[in-house]
Amino acid sequence: MSRSAPSFVCQNCGAVHRRWQGKCEACGEWNTIADETAAADRAMPGRAGRKGRVFELQPLTGETHEAPRLASGIAELDRVTGGGFVRGSVLLVGGDPGIGKSTLLIQVAAALARAGHRTTYISGEEAVAQVRLRAERLGLAGAPVELAAETSVEDIVATLREGKPPRLVVIDSIQTMWTDAVDSAPGTVTQVRGSAQALIRFAKRSGAAVILVGHVTKEGTIAGPRVVEHMVDAVLSFEGEGSHQFRILRAVKNRFGPTDEIGVFEMTGLGLREIPNPSELFLSERDLGTSGTAVFAGVEGTRPVLVEIQALVAPSTLGTPRRAVVGWDQNRLSMVLAVLDAHCGVRLGSHDVYLNVAGGLRIQEPAADLAVAAALVSSLAGAPLPAEAVYFGEVSLSGAIRPVPQAAGRLKEAAKLGFTRAFVPEAGRSELGSELDLQAVGALTDLVARIAATGRPRPAPVRSARQDG
Repeated sequence: MSRSAPSFVCQNCGAVHRRWQGKCEACGEWNTIADETAAADRAMPGRAGRKGRVFELQPLTGETHEAPRLASGIAELDRVTGGGFVRGSVLLVGGDPGIGKSTLLIQVAAALARAGHRTTYISGEEAVAQVRLRAERLGLAGAPVELAAETSVEDIVATLREGKPPRLVVIDSIQTMWTDAVDSAPGTVTQVRGSAQALIRFAKRSGAAVILVGHVTKEGTIAGPRVVEHMVDAVLSFEGEGSHQFRILRAVKNRFGPTDEIGVFEMTGLGLREIPNPSELFLSERDLGTSGTAVFAGVEGTRPVLVEIQALVAPSTLGTPRRAVVGWDQNRLSMVLAVLDAHCGVRLGSHDVYLNVAGGLRIQEPAADLAVAAALVSSLAGAPLPAEAVYFGEVSLSGAIRPVPQAAGRLKEAAKLGFTRAFVPEAGRSELGSELDLQAVGALTDLVARIAATGRPRPAPVRSARQDG
């Protein structure tokens, strides 16, 4: 048998290189590249001479004896997954340490166990007693959840095959698992990939829904090879700021549902609590009558969400002014600043700009351009925006305001929360029927002129005696 071609894989990010080198060009880490060819040859001896096995092909149409989805009992999680867990599906859940991944999953396991389904929670990081302590703190000690502290994938699969097939299996976490089929240390890219493949194979054959917990890197991405994300059926990201009690569950990939839905939770002493109306939560601590704040009427999946955009523009003492953004794309902010400078005469090249999305929500849609521009101009001019108004619209490079999808749903949510005015794109304005007072904005210059007309001049800087002398 001829030896396979060398395969050098980074153990930090999973990038494949043709030859060994000290630094990985993909992630920048040193001494993380290892040769996986020898391990693969030892794991599958004689693979070149193996003959294929003829298997039976199944027709596309056929009877389904059970419901295609299993509701988790947590409405916000079902919203993100597309209605519940699909039989035989594998989900990868990632998030920062301490964000609440284990808390959410033990709540899901307890809810399904109380509904009469066999659920198993496998922990590779904690002992069984530690998992029980968390369950007691959350008030879930009476739920018939099967617990185990194990890291061998072969032992886990053999145990799960005994008795009634489980409906839900939680593996916390995939980075701690190891398999005998791979000759490398636990936590390496090879082990993570091999362990995930074995668990996926078990899920497809048994019909159990398997949830894999994944660690995240300092950049916020799920640690391990990107190929694992391609292997699983859904990738869920658990987001949140440590200073906020809100947690956002977002679907990054979903083969059985939408990828733009979010679930909102609040971290409490008794675990994660669902937030059915996140707009009220995000706007509960608004800064009324303050310049630099605007309410953005956004949409996350099929749910309209209203959130406050906060901006601060201040003269800079640095040669290169600062641009700090929390909850929005920094490149998008640079584009809005360039359009304000080129088409509206708003010079911000000598000012520091700080932008924040209140509540810890991360906005990804370009419909927030108009609200961001309004907050920036409001802060620069010292003109508070109307407290009863919402903003949405996409800013083009020419300064025009383009329409955005689901405008009617945004306006309906704003009216439900007591807002009476809305600044909307002029294009498509006639098609919107709403009880709100719609202010059509055709170009960004129109909005800047309206805000500047109500602004107050900034006080002149106080000059010291040394400067006067």
